[in-house]
Amino acid sequence: MSTRQRHIAHLHLHAALTEAQYADIIELMSDITPHVQAIPPNAVQLDLTSALRYFDLSPYDVVQLAKLKLKALYGVDSSAGLAGNRMLAAMAADAAAPGATTWVPAERVAEWLYPRPVTALPGIGRAMADTLRRYGLHTIGQIADLPSATLQRLLGAGQARLLTERARGHDPRPVVPTEPAAHQIADLVLERDCLDPAQHHRAVLGLADQVGQRLRGEGQIASRLTLTVRYADRSSTTRTRTLPEPSNHSPSLAATALGLLTGLGLQRARVRAFVIRADDLLPADRAYRQLSLDPGDARARAAEAAADRARRRFGPEAVRPATMAN
Repeated sequence: MSTRQRHIAHLHLHAALTEAQYADIIELMSDITPHVQAIPPNAVQLDLTSALRYFDLSPYDVVQLAKLKLKALYGVDSSAGLAGNRMLAAMAADAAAPGATTWVPAERVAEWLYPRPVTALPGIGRAMADTLRRYGLHTIGQIADLPSATLQRLLGAGQARLLTERARGHDPRPVVPTEPAAHQIADLVLERDCLDPAQHHRAVLGLADQVGQRLRGEGQIASRLTLTVRYADRSSTTRTRTLPEPSNHSPSLAATALGLLTGLGLQRARVRAFVIRADDLLPADRAYRQLSLDPGDARARAAEAAADRARRRFGPEAVRPATMAN
């Protein structure tokens, strides 16, 4: 196995981009390296390792070249992070001033990473941060230096292992090109115009569950949901919302979809159809999920996996949410 050091760049694009513009930028970055991964809606990651010899430049200078191309050809300003893996590169980009580049060389990872607050690590939510602070753990370095057995007593074995790996700056995920325009759609055309808000709620809940099943079946997660409501007079309303974190967990998708429905304030609207579209899809095994201290979350995901297995064996109607039962 090659031990060649990797150089990963994470670019934040300071612009509101259309889908077509974003695709053009991905193509532009592919002129620098074929290893470009879309991070919708406004970031990209580049593995520069194989490009350095071609350009005969330092990793930092290749990043500056990429930023210059973005500005010159599309008028897009960007901030960047450069490091040895995807997680560190993204964290470095988050720490960069607007328009600047933060480079974390391999020999300076501990020096740069350890003083940072625990909340700078991906997957650390408010509840876990509060738990760590109660035990005097305020910085990433304190977690990295903590004996694994101690952290396991605080968080459980699985969460402790993941957190320790991240605190020590480890991230094995490769940069893999993905299609930014991929999506999943579920729709429902009602037999007759529907005025009942409770039926609207049930319809959206069922569609969110369908989208979740399809995403899990394809090994994907979604970053954004769009709800379209079509009315009896053939008009329609569309609303879009970014998920709190990319997910294929049906309750998370349902919460976002129902939030969109509530925001429409339909009252007694005569609805004929609903459409839910999941956008900005990513492979599930290449994305972080926020660490959770809630054992109910793990149980819910285990139950969801069991339900998916039952559907594959006995058909899509074998298991449904309780609120969808007749």
